[in-house]
Amino acid sequence: MKSTVPFSLHSRCVSFIFTCLTLVSFASAETPNIVYILADDLGYGDLSCYGQTKYETPNIDKLAERGMRFTQHYSGSTVCAPSRCSLMTGLHTGHTAVRGNAEYAPEGQMPMPADTYTIAKHLQTAGYQTGVFGKWGLGYPGSDSDPLKMGFDRFYGYNCQRLAHCYYPAWLWSDDQREFLWGNVSSFSKDYAPDFIHAQALDFIRSNKDQPFFCYYAAVQPHADMIAPEEYMNKFRGKFLPELNYPEDYYIGQPEGHAAFAAMVNVLDDYVGEVVAELESLGIADKTLVIFSSDNGPHLEGGHDPEYFNSNGQCRGYKRDLYEGGVRVPMIAAWPHRIQAGSVSDHISAFWDIMPTFADLVGKPLPSEGDGVSMLPTLLGSDNQQKHDFLYWEFPAKKGRVAVRKGNWKAVRYNTSSSRSLLELYDLSTDPGEEHNVADKHPELQTEIEALIQLQHAP
Repeated sequence: MKSTVPFSLHSRCVSFIFTCLTLVSFASAETPNIVYILADDLGYGDLSCYGQTKYETPNIDKLAERGMRFTQHYSGSTVCAPSRCSLMTGLHTGHTAVRGNAEYAPEGQMPMPADTYTIAKHLQTAGYQTGVFGKWGLGYPGSDSDPLKMGFDRFYGYNCQRLAHCYYPAWLWSDDQREFLWGNVSSFSKDYAPDFIHAQALDFIRSNKDQPFFCYYAAVQPHADMIAPEEYMNKFRGKFLPELNYPEDYYIGQPEGHAAFAAMVNVLDDYVGEVVAELESLGIADKTLVIFSSDNGPHLEGGHDPEYFNSNGQCRGYKRDLYEGGVRVPMIAAWPHRIQAGSVSDHISAFWDIMPTFADLVGKPLPSEGDGVSMLPTLLGSDNQQKHDFLYWEFPAKKGRVAVRKGNWKAVRYNTSSSRSLLELYDLSTDPGEEHNVADKHPELQTEIEALIQLQHAP
């Protein structure tokens, strides 16, 4: 007999049953492992599951197929260090100690204060083994903000984000000791550092398979320099013509920038596939939450041609912008039998939500309130998701920039150091590319957002 129940009602019933079963299963499950993979300067449009057509990212796409893809997730900032600080602390850049890429010589960046409470410290109190692999960029070797002093039991990679621009460095850091890559000391470009970092991340997962662990995998691709191993370069040479011949300045000149970019993303995609395969081979995939994201929008340096690849999707702007292209990033979360496979969420979220989400996940409240809200209800398919009143960013470089997202409204102000700086206002529901400034039509909303900006900025 043919059912007379409307299809939409069937869909709601299926969704409700899935949510109930997921919550019951979660309540009785072991504390999950967490693998958080962070790409470097990967744009919203740089994955094929987000619309990339020039090349494919099959392993990351598969991660999306087995989990949830977010369409309105935002980075902590529009450049590396403050974005990572926001991720680690659960604070937006009006409240973080690190708000720009301030450099220390000869190696390192501005450190976070010694008493900074991080995701890693919190997970340690919940019994987790914690490791960070890749680019740190939040301090200098031996500073109070060294990874081992910020809650990580294991660190392997680049302490300094500036040195991470080199894919064939003379050394990496293993905990608090330099480990020389002798293939790069004796002869240039022999030891590809990301491979060494990747091997250490996999080893950490294997070593901790019988206890809860947090693996923060801060990959360096596809940040400039634009370099990938020859086996990957050969896959893409001649496929994206004409090539962009990038002159050498701060970065190494790259005459094959298009091929190099696709190759770098291909390396990253393979790494993600190998992490998931390792979890499956160890029999712990079902009790591991895997999240993939990027620290900010696509860069313009070293030979990358983001316009050619449509790296920012339909968004306006790139790295260092506070328009959508600078801060809206891909995010995928997969956890078999907990997160509904193939689901898509338009929940508005940001890096400062990750810390309260993980605290909620492990059932251990944070000692103090930050700027984020837990996304766990969204991940588990619940309707009880708290929403942000607003999101806030500030970026002191480029004469000062601030941005606010409030509902569908996006406000941006550049040149904040000038008293003549004007607030721009965009309706993202009808203008996702931020092409039409409608500030003059909404003076009351302008006033409201101006007051909000004044409240959020903390010197």
